[in-house]
Amino acid sequence: MEKISTLTQGEKEYYMQEAIKEAQKAGAQKEVPIGAVLVLDGKIIGRGHNLREHTQDATAHAEMFAIREACRQAGSWRLEKSQLFVTLEPCAMCSGAMQLSRVEEVYFGAYDPKGGTAGTFMNLLEDQRFNHWSYVEGGILEETCGSLLTDFFKSLREAKKNARRQKSLEKD
Repeated sequence: MEKISTLTQGEKEYYMQEAIKEAQKAGAQKEVPIGAVLVLDGKIIGRGHNLREHTQDATAHAEMFAIREACRQAGSWRLEKSQLFVTLEPCAMCSGAMQLSRVEEVYFGAYDPKGGTAGTFMNLLEDQRFNHWSYVEGGILEETCGSLLTDFFKSLREAKKNARRQKSLEKD
C-alpha cells in the first residue's frame, strides 16, 4: 500500500518557508538552526526550533516542540492526517515521535547522511512493519535549508579560530 502527498508544490514550499523561519530563530539564539511546523487541515498547529543548548536537554529538537504544541492544539496525541515540515531530515527520536503521534506526511529540506532516519541513513518513517508509517519527501527547499546549517557551522568554526588566535596574541 503506497501513500501519496496531499499537497501541491506551492503548499510544500510555503510550509517549509515557515519551518525555515523557525530555524532562523534557533540560529539567532546560537542553536543549531533547525525548525519545524506541523500542519493539520491547512493550518499550522505546532511550531518548534532547536533549543538543546539553552535547555541542556537532548530531546529539545524542533520536531518534538512542534509535535507537543500540535497535540495540545488538537486536544489529542493522534495527529492523523497531519503534515510535518522540518528543515533537516529527522533523527531516530523524532521519527519515532512522528510514528507514535500518527503524522501522515513528513517533508524535510536538507538530507542528513550521518543520522537521517527518513531514508538517508535508514528509513524508519516508511517501514511498513511498524503499526503506523508515513509518506516522506525530502529535498524541499534543500539548498536554503542546507545553507542555514553550513553557514552556522562555518561561523562556529571561524569564531573558535578567532578565539584561539586572540588567546595566542594575549600570551605574547
